[in-house]
Amino acid sequence: MMKSKEIGLNKTSAWSSIDRKATDKLAAEYMSVMKDAKTEREFVEAATVIAQASGYRTADALSGKALPKGGKLIFINRGKNAVIVRLGKRPLGEGVNIVAAHVDAPRIDVKQNPLFESTGLGLFQTHYYGGIKKYQWVTIPLALHGVIYDKAGKKLQLRIGEEESDPVFNISDILPHLGQAQAEKKLSEGVSGEALDAIVGHVPADDKDDKTPVRTNVLKMLAEQLNVEERAFAGSELELVPAMKPREVGFDRGLILAYGHDDRICGYTALRGLLDQKMEPERTQVVFLADKEEIGSDGDTGMQSEFLELVIERLILEAGEKTTARQVFWHSMALSADVGAGMDPNYLDVFEPTNAATVGNGIVITKFTGSRGKAGAHDASAETLHKVLGLLDEAKVPWQVAEMGKVDVGGGGTVAKFLSKRGIETLDAGPALLSMHAPQELASKADLYACYLAYKTFLEKAR
Repeated sequence: MMKSKEIGLNKTSAWSSIDRKATDKLAAEYMSVMKDAKTEREFVEAATVIAQASGYRTADALSGKALPKGGKLIFINRGKNAVIVRLGKRPLGEGVNIVAAHVDAPRIDVKQNPLFESTGLGLFQTHYYGGIKKYQWVTIPLALHGVIYDKAGKKLQLRIGEEESDPVFNISDILPHLGQAQAEKKLSEGVSGEALDAIVGHVPADDKDDKTPVRTNVLKMLAEQLNVEERAFAGSELELVPAMKPREVGFDRGLILAYGHDDRICGYTALRGLLDQKMEPERTQVVFLADKEEIGSDGDTGMQSEFLELVIERLILEAGEKTTARQVFWHSMALSADVGAGMDPNYLDVFEPTNAATVGNGIVITKFTGSRGKAGAHDASAETLHKVLGLLDEAKVPWQVAEMGKVDVGGGGTVAKFLSKRGIETLDAGPALLSMHAPQELASKADLYACYLAYKTFLEKAR
C-alpha cells in the first residue's frame, strides 16, 4: 500500500524542503514591491519595470509594425492589465503555457460626486469594491491612490498617505458607549456601505458666511496643490487602500502581513517564475495579470475581455502561422494562480481538515471552485491534475490539495472558468492565506517560494 507521503497528501511543512536563504531573498523583494504597488495600475506598472530590467520590451497588440526583437514582450491593456510573453521554439499552434493571476484587490472606491460636509468634517462618499467585511475598514489609516485630471487636462496619479510626511484618511466608527444598537445587529450589518464615508478635511475656510466652510477649504487646497477642481472627480478613478507597509510576523519572521496578497502574491511569483527562465523555452510562456477579478472579471481589463485573444492573434500574425487563437487555446495549458483559504486556528469549525489547506505547507492545488454543489465552478480533470502534480513532484515543489471550507459552508471563484471557457486546460494553484480580503492578509514565506517554484516549473515544462 502506498503511504500518504508517496502521493503527496501528507501535511508536511514546506519549510523542511525549501531553500530558506532563497526564500528570504524572494520575500524581501516581494515586500518591497507590495509596499508601493497597492492598486492594479501600480502593480502593472511595477511588473513592467521589473520585466524591462530582464530584457522584456513593450509591444502594441493593435499595431501593424513588427514586434520588438528578442522574443520577450509586454502587452499592456489600458494600464490595468498586462500580458507578458516569452516566445518559444515550437509553433504557437501547438499551444502555450499560461499562468494567470489577478492584480486588483478589495478596497474602498471614491464616488464620482464625493465631497460633502457634516458636523465640521469634510468627507468623501465611497462605494466598496469586492467582497469585504465592512467593519474591518473603519478606524484604520487609509491612503488615496488613483487617477484624476487637473484643470489643464493633465493626468495626475495620486498616492497620498504612504509617506511619513503625508496625511492619511479615515472612516470613523461609533464609540462602544453609544454602540448598543450597532452591537445588536448581525456582524454583516454593523457597518453599512453608506456608512463608509472617509474623513478628508476638518479646517474651515475663512468666510464666515460659507455654510460648508470645510468643504470649501478642501476644494481650495486641491486647487492650490494639485490644480484640480471639483468637476474633476466626475472623471476620476480614486481608491482608498490601507496606509500600511508589509511587515514580517512572528519571532521567526516566517509570515508576511500585507494588503493585497490576494492576488498579487501570485502575480509577483508568476512574473518572477517567467523572468527567471534560463533557457529559450520550447513552448511560448505567458503570464496574464488581470484586473476586475474581485467583481466578476468583467470589463475591458478583466479575464472575460478578449485581450488575451488579441495578443495571441498578434503573435500568430507576426509568426506567419496558419492557425487561429482558438486552436492555440485548445492546445494550451494554464494555471489559474489565485489564493486559497488556510485553516485558521481561531475558526476551525468551518474547515474539513483532511481537505483544507495549511499555511506553510506549499502551493495549494484546487481541483474545483464554486459553492454548494460546485455551482459556478471550474472543475479540473483527472488528466490535468495528473500532469501538473507530476511536474511538481519531479521538481520537488511542496504542494497540498484543498477546497475552500466545508461543503455548504461557503466557496468562491477564480479566473479559471474563464480560461477553460476558451478551451484551455486549466487548474487552480496558489498559496493559502489567513484573513483573506481583510485590509491586512497573512501569507507564509514558504508558500511564497513554493508558488514561485511551481509557476516557474509549469511555464517551462507543461505540455
